[in-house]
Amino acid sequence: MASEKIMEKGIRQDSSERRKGGFIALPFIIANEALEKVPSYALVPSMTLYLKSNYHLTIAAVHNLINHWQAFSNFAPILGAFFADSFMGRFVTIGLGSISSFLGVAILWLTTVIPQATPPPCDHLAQSCKSATAGQVAILVAALFFKSIGAGGIRPCSMPFGADQLSNKNEKILESYFSWYYAAASLGGSLGLTSVIYILQMYGWMVGYGVCAILMFLATVAFYIASPLYVKRKASTSLFTGFAQVLVVAYKNRNLPFPSKDSGYHHGKDSEITVPSEKLKFLNKACIIRNAEQEIGSDGLALDPWRVSTVWKVEELKALLKVIPIWSTGIVMAIAGSQHSFPVLQASSVNRHVLGGFEIPAASVTVFVYCTVVVWVVLYERVIIPLASKIKGEQVYISVQLRMGIGLFLSVIALGLTAIVESARRRKAIQEGLLKNPIAVVNMSVIWLLPQHIVMGVAEAFSTLGYFEFYHREFPKTMSSIGNSLFFLALAFAHILSSALFNIVNKTTSRGGKPSWVADNLNEARFDNYYWLLAGLSLVNLLYYIICSRSYGSTAEVIDEGYESEEE
Repeated sequence: MASEKIMEKGIRQDSSERRKGGFIALPFIIANEALEKVPSYALVPSMTLYLKSNYHLTIAAVHNLINHWQAFSNFAPILGAFFADSFMGRFVTIGLGSISSFLGVAILWLTTVIPQATPPPCDHLAQSCKSATAGQVAILVAALFFKSIGAGGIRPCSMPFGADQLSNKNEKILESYFSWYYAAASLGGSLGLTSVIYILQMYGWMVGYGVCAILMFLATVAFYIASPLYVKRKASTSLFTGFAQVLVVAYKNRNLPFPSKDSGYHHGKDSEITVPSEKLKFLNKACIIRNAEQEIGSDGLALDPWRVSTVWKVEELKALLKVIPIWSTGIVMAIAGSQHSFPVLQASSVNRHVLGGFEIPAASVTVFVYCTVVVWVVLYERVIIPLASKIKGEQVYISVQLRMGIGLFLSVIALGLTAIVESARRRKAIQEGLLKNPIAVVNMSVIWLLPQHIVMGVAEAFSTLGYFEFYHREFPKTMSSIGNSLFFLALAFAHILSSALFNIVNKTTSRGGKPSWVADNLNEARFDNYYWLLAGLSLVNLLYYIICSRSYGSTAEVIDEGYESEEE
């Protein structure tokens, strides 16, 4: 296995930084992520009820607003990754993202404090509700905007920033780091879906969102307080500019023949990668040297990167293009996870009393997904893998691609379970004469909802961790934030497509005056059919993933194949 390089293109590390980092820095980075997840996970399900009760929106309007907000929140990491890898570095980007998230939650809290920030309560006797004014909507949008921008700074950079602190990065250490990192984030999300949601239910929006603002403030402090401990890698030159240069030069050189000798390619100074790979070979023409005297300086660097690129820049672009098919398979699974409104409404329609009278808040039911992730990571790391290794007599390692495939398969099972349980819930509501009563509670225990959430939790543990590790392994460290942001880009597309699919199903199934599959009244709606549709799409996506995975081949054996040169 090739050795890792301390120096990377566009990234320099001085001797003082080599004494920093390590495991002592990780708790502060993980604490920032975990604390940020508490309000983030609490806000999404609670916003369903908050927008319905305080802004008087319909289920369709709430679904669309939340999906568009989540889409922007997951597009923002692309911008955050770009600025982190190209200009500001990960430390600055995470810090500014934390501050922005705090401002967003603080503004949302203010909407509960200032009466004029929301519409007046509905007059149920007159059956009339006033809509929000433009100013009230602007305040709400500002809160969601700052929260999304903050997510764009934290999400793509936090995990790679933690990896920057590690000097030893073999497969097992990386897998363990990603697993415990994600477990901590899931634990934070679980606290948001339990403790914060319980506070919201018991003490109201003002206290609940106030707690969210305090936690986001603590997340910011936790990150900055360990600043002297961090390895802070400097940003490289703009990756997107480098990609543009490769495309432009490859087009200019499209009619040039490929050189017969390896020396015909420009690989920069002291680079270990001197010849481009054969895949996506048309891009190799970007690094062909036409006239060495006019294009290459005495220091071995290109005089004009718009006339000749380096082998490494070409390989960076190839790495991005190569993962796109597998990246696209994560979109459909993310659509299943972006159904924020239905799980809350389904939970609110069943008996949620457990353990002698304690009532689980409807918005907290999805916590079982994240609790399952935490439990599964512990079992996987401490029981399953060690036991399997002991039986086999050698270290057992489940490949990244197999883990992603298992996750996609389990998501199909989870969606099928959701459809079956919803069909049973609706049938029982009809038997009890509750078809026309949208707020009635069916005589059915919330325990029946647990299997679908538990299976989805295991699916998340396999697929989400697999995707994160896959991107980290397949991209050089100069592109770690970009690679990480691809996961959130898939989520962004998923929320947009989820909203579009929801609207298409709503419009198509309500023709002829029939109740829509996704009607406001769950007892008249057919959400079981809607989830069978999602399960069918997910099954097709699983087959598509198998094809993409086989075409891709095996993952990289090393995370970075060295280079020590830099194109200024």
